[in-house]
Amino acid sequence: MSQVSAIPSSSPGKGRSHAIERRSAGYHPSIWGDYFLKYASPSNSVDDGHDQEAEQEIQKLKDEVKRSLYANADKPLLNLDMIDQIQRLGIAHHFVSEIDHVLTQLNETCFVRNNGDRDIDDLYTAALLFRLLRQHGYRISCDIFNKFKDASGKFSEKHAGDVRGLLSLYEASHLSVHGEEVLDQALSFSSTHLESIKEQLNPPLATQVRHALKQTIRRGVPRLEARRYISMYEEEPSHNEVLILLAKLDFNRLQKQHQEELSDLARWWMGLDFKSKLPFARDRLVEGYFWILGVHFEPDLAVARGMMTKVIALTSVLDDIYDVYGTYEELELFSQAIQRWDIDCINELPGYMQVFYKALIDVYIEIEEGLACTGRSYRLYYAIEAMKRQARCYFAEAKWLHQQHKPTMDEYMSIAQVSSGYPLLAITSFVGMPETVTKDDLDWLFNDPKILKASTVICRLMDDLSTHKFEQSRQHADSAMQCYMRQHGVTEREAENDLRKQVEDAWKDMNEECLRPTAVAMPLLMGILNLTRVMDVLYKDGGDHYTNPHISLKDHIKSVLMDPVQ
Repeated sequence: MSQVSAIPSSSPGKGRSHAIERRSAGYHPSIWGDYFLKYASPSNSVDDGHDQEAEQEIQKLKDEVKRSLYANADKPLLNLDMIDQIQRLGIAHHFVSEIDHVLTQLNETCFVRNNGDRDIDDLYTAALLFRLLRQHGYRISCDIFNKFKDASGKFSEKHAGDVRGLLSLYEASHLSVHGEEVLDQALSFSSTHLESIKEQLNPPLATQVRHALKQTIRRGVPRLEARRYISMYEEEPSHNEVLILLAKLDFNRLQKQHQEELSDLARWWMGLDFKSKLPFARDRLVEGYFWILGVHFEPDLAVARGMMTKVIALTSVLDDIYDVYGTYEELELFSQAIQRWDIDCINELPGYMQVFYKALIDVYIEIEEGLACTGRSYRLYYAIEAMKRQARCYFAEAKWLHQQHKPTMDEYMSIAQVSSGYPLLAITSFVGMPETVTKDDLDWLFNDPKILKASTVICRLMDDLSTHKFEQSRQHADSAMQCYMRQHGVTEREAENDLRKQVEDAWKDMNEECLRPTAVAMPLLMGILNLTRVMDVLYKDGGDHYTNPHISLKDHIKSVLMDPVQ
């Protein structure tokens, strides 16, 4: 509920005080307390010995998996299922070159030489091959599915009872790009039949179908999906024991690393004491770390995770200063200070803004020191400019509210796509990555390429579709829903349907931009894709699960960051 409070406030540099009416969004406090502080880096030798044992076991299992992959080197189709399982179990980061080798072979034998493999007659294998190669960036033609149609050009009903085939086709259809009518038909055909039979199936297939209809592989958060798939795959009678054991050991080892990282971040956050100094703002450090873990979970990307988590935590508070608490006059001063980016500006700000401004400058000084150590200081410019741009867009929205301006949909999206925070997070991700990122990559990203635009459209529209009712219950600038309804003269239901269609179109743009030849290296595109996947999970089902984590995000966080795999 919206609240308004009268709070004494003194203008900077003046002694007199006066009451200011401030809005409040009534955000609930963090549900985690100081729980994650307990995960300090272990120093006792018992833990070290146990870790060493686990490392040796993981290495042994990895070698066994590699031997299995190489054993079928001359029959790459036999490796299809294994590669899918490796990826879904979250252990593909151990087998990057091996997977690349097998999929390159498959693309060569099935498509380059054979112009679409004519020997693949079962729907399950054809769809799996298509999905794995598309996920890897290969421009595989969707004509591979024409053989599964009847004389009328529709998918043949003889496949309606092939549940594994339907499930494989359903997952593959989410890799579609614009103009692929075959995949649009595939999605409709597979989802309709899966919905109609999902209650008649037995586990483990029933579990897999129900989950897929709720969360597809393409749009799922990798760490969360790996945790779920470990349980689902283990239920399969034909599961590979080596893969299961490796997945469990690796998940728990990484979880331990993630817990220690979050513990360090929680200490930093507690030291800022925003809880008492800025009580109006959301206290969502743990949720922010989960968000970033959805983007980069790999063990060697700890620096990027730490940097991004601090930035997302501060940006969340920045959003609340602009969106909820600050007066228009204060926000003008604040915006000028952020654009000047000079600690000497701090005395011109009200007390609560001084607290935030110092924390902001300190984090970027820390980023600068980290970059200097690795000879990548040039990246700091992009990090700071992205934050300045974020603040400019927050202020533009505050100005609309202050002036009671009603933007057109295009005007709204030009600002709101940036204020979604996704350009800032994507740029911070690149800044924090190892040597794989070049200055050209940062220049490319800073100029809003198509994949980033698609990501921000998905982020902004999913956010607005989930939160517009809550935000309009208090003083708030119009969302995409209001702008679209006003501009096009449509009902709320029509606007919602049209905006959801735009989200689907943006996913097709995302898929297109991940096909070779790509503008930048594939791991960098995967970071942007993963950012978008987190949005799909956090703002699904008409809820803002970041702001209200007690609904379902709490369980996601527990499964990924608290409960080890048994």
